Amino acid sequence: MSRKPVNIRDKLALFHDHWSPRVVAEMNDYQFKLVKLQGAFVWHDHPDTDECFLVIDGALRIELRDGTVELQAGEMYVVPKGVEHRPVAETGAHVMLIEPRGVVNTGEAGGALTAENDIWI
Repeated sequence: MSRKPVNIRDKLALFHDHWSPRVVAEMNDYQFKLVKLQGAFVWHDHPDTDECFLVIDGALRIELRDGTVELQAGEMYVVPKGVEHRPVAETGAHVMLIEPRGVVNTGEAGGALTAENDIWI
């Protein structure tokens, strides 16, 4: 068991690519992932799990088929399981995702933005 805290800013400085989550911690079966976002992602859902977005820096818009959620730094939103959504960060954002181990970032939509899973920094 490590007794060293995770420094979010230090971890964010270790990578530069967008839409590629990096794991920084685990709790039970959940992973805490940092991700840098820029532009629009793909429409997707996660049929078996909720997904939490916690904005650390910047702004994030989560588009839903029936509306939009606007998030600023320090705000979070949980997308319920099975709800189709599309994250959009027009000017860029640093985000922590909290979701079960093994969740694929694009859900079943797949495509070029599907990131390798379980990458730790």
